[in-house]
Formats: sequence, C-alpha cells, structure tokens
Amino acid sequence: MLTAGEIAKICGGKLRGEAACKLDGLAPANSAGASQVAYVSDLSDKALFENSRAGCLIAPLSAENEKTSCPNVVYCENPLWAFTLVMRRVYDDTKPAIAPGVHPSAVIHPSAKIGGGASVGAFCVVEKGADIGEGSVIYPHCFIGENSRVGAGCLLYPNVVIRENCELGARVIIHSSSVIGADGFRYLRRGEKHEKIPQLGRVVIEDDVEIGALSAVDRAMLSETRVGAGTKIDNLVQIAHNVKIGRNCIVVSQAGVAGSCELGDGAVLGGQAGIADHVKIGSGAVVAAQTGVMANIPDGQVVFGSPSRPRGEAFRIEAVLSKLPEMYKFFRELRKKFPPAEK
Repeated sequence: MLTAGEIAKICGGKLRGEAACKLDGLAPANSAGASQVAYVSDLSDKALFENSRAGCLIAPLSAENEKTSCPNVVYCENPLWAFTLVMRRVYDDTKPAIAPGVHPSAVIHPSAKIGGGASVGAFCVVEKGADIGEGSVIYPHCFIGENSRVGAGCLLYPNVVIRENCELGARVIIHSSSVIGADGFRYLRRGEKHEKIPQLGRVVIEDDVEIGALSAVDRAMLSETRVGAGTKIDNLVQIAHNVKIGRNCIVVSQAGVAGSCELGDGAVLGGQAGIADHVKIGSGAVVAAQTGVMANIPDGQVVFGSPSRPRGEAFRIEAVLSKLPEMYKFFRELRKKFPPAEK
C-alpha cells in the first residue's frame, strides 16, 4: 500500500491533494477506482482526465490548470515513465519471495559454481564447469550447459536452455522455453545429401538483455554470436549463427535474422521482419513490420516493404498499387478503342 505522497516522491512529481491518502492498487485510467492509481499520458482524451475516478492520477505538467474530479493528482514530465516507476515499486513489494539455495531434485555437477544468494529450482541441470553468478534465479527445469556462465542477478524462467560454452552477462532475463546456443543452421550439399557443418562457436549475451519466450539465439560456427547490452528481444524471434546485435536494439516478435548479419546500436526490427544473411543494419535504423531486407541499410534510415525501400518511396508504391485495378480497367478500355497494330 502506498500513499499519494509516496507516489509523488517515487515519480519525482508535484502532488495536488492529500499526501496521506492511501492507495492499494493500479488500474487503467478508464476503470480505476477510488483506491487505485492510474495515469494519463496527455490530454488527447480530455474527458478521461476530467472524469477520472482514480484515487490518484499521474498526469502531464500540461494538465496543471485543467479541471478534474480526481482528488489527488501527481503532475510530472513523463506520466508513463512515472507510472512505470510506481509499478516497479509495487512489483518489488508483491513478487513471490524466492529463497536462495539449490533444490534437492536439481542435478549439479561437482565442478559447477553456484554464487552466493543464487537460487536453482527443481529438476534443473547444471553441467560440468558451469558458473551461476550471485543472486541469479534459475527456475525449475532449466538446463545450463558445460562451461557456460550466467552472470550476477540473472533471471531464467522455466525450461530455458543455455547450451555449452555460452555466456550471459549481469541482469539478463530469459523467458520460458527459449534456447541460447543451439547449433547454427549450416549445411553443405553433397550429392543428394545435406551434410551438417559443425557449429563450434558460442553465444555471448551482454548485460541487461531481455529475451522473450520461445526465442532462439544460435551459436556461431567458429567465433561467437553476440547480443549487445540493453537489447530487448521479443517472443518467437530467431537470431542465427554469427549475428552481431548492437547495444539497446529492439527486435519484435517473429522477426528472423539470418546468419552473419550485423545490427548497429539502437536498431529496431518490427514484427515479422526478415533479414537476409550477411546484411548490415545501421545504427538507429528502423525496419518496419513484415519488411524483407536483402541489402544493407544505412544509419538512421526507416525502411518498409519487400524488398525493403526507404519508407517514403515504399508508401508511394503502395499508394499506386492500390489503384492498379482501376488503371488496368482503363488500359483494357483503351486497347479496345486503339487496338495494337498487327505485325
């Protein structure tokens, strides 16, 4: 339970109302009740702000002179970020406590190292030479392969697989059923057969990366596949062998990055984007959803379509395509009036 005054302090905002007012929940602004905290990002829906029933509303500074029925309002520069800070506080206060230690059913190789305060859940397997950092939480049914390293403060949800010789930095979060270090998809055709090329490299996941559920980051053939610090990867994403992803990138659900690609810092891949092998995506570039990229993208460019084109050009092409039936009808009528000369 938080008071309106505590919420204002967490947000770094200015409170108008009663600091001692107690709040016991969070809710969307359109359904929040008298004991709950909500937020509005801006005044685009003015009626939502004016008629809010929330016990405490986090609002933009631009709303300071506007009327509202809400008894307690915290004004701040970025309401969504402020509300996020409140949610983090509530989450920290209410999340299930996980006791450090190793569950009796877990199988830990004698040479593996488990850091202080770490937790290894039921039916986990930690192989020879593996190292789990201080304070990391390994939920049940996870597998940590031989000589792999999990940094301090990591969180691996159930059924995560970290294959051999892979490395996770600090505070990495990996959601259920994702696989780090599966073999890269590399075969050589010999006659009628596809012969497997061994994948002897590894995967390095740097600090503060989060990887969603059912995603895969494949090991390199000889060197390493690397995901840069602060990058966030959604559910159902495929990162192939030898890929280098920069810092603070965003990769949205069902995107696929083929082998030996490079993403610069801050690049964004929209949902279902597909990147052909050996392509370089520049820093700060944005690949829109369902875009197919087969050539390098310069820094900061926004692309769309398949094949990818600069967004403005792609939108103009789409506008013309929408008129093709009308244009074709006109063309057929024109051919009737002016048939082509016979050869």
